[in-house]
Amino acid sequence: MDFVQHTIDIARQNVTEGGRPFATVIVKDGKILAESPNKVAQTGDPTAHAEILAIREACTELGAEHLTGTTIYALAHPCPMCLGALYYCSPDEVVFLTTRDAYEPYYVDDRKYFELATFYDEFAKPYQDRRLPMRYEPREDAVDVYRFWKDTSA
Repeated sequence: MDFVQHTIDIARQNVTEGGRPFATVIVKDGKILAESPNKVAQTGDPTAHAEILAIREACTELGAEHLTGTTIYALAHPCPMCLGALYYCSPDEVVFLTTRDAYEPYYVDDRKYFELATFYDEFAKPYQDRRLPMRYEPREDAVDVYRFWKDTSA
């Protein structure tokens, strides 16, 4: 099976059904483990990106949080949220089929605090300098939850 073409076909079908032009296919041992289009428009869930949904499905199928041994095909270079999830689940490889520069003339998804052109720079900034208002309220009892986890998980 041509997994690249299958990824493109899923994205195209999603557009036909009123969804956004993104799709992800996760392959393990030459077989599709999980696949999903982007479902943000259909669900109103801003986290329902194709990569996130396919990762959830694959991890559920494997009963594990790591996707080592897989190749993940994505129609576009992953956004920061999806990129973080991809790093976290540790596939062997991510194959993306378009870049933001290539699709930008046809698709723009800017939000109040989110513009793809500048968003990656936000990560390097101290939290108080980011566009998204953030406030740090240090509490020792919040750290205690992590101590408790370490003590009970050992």
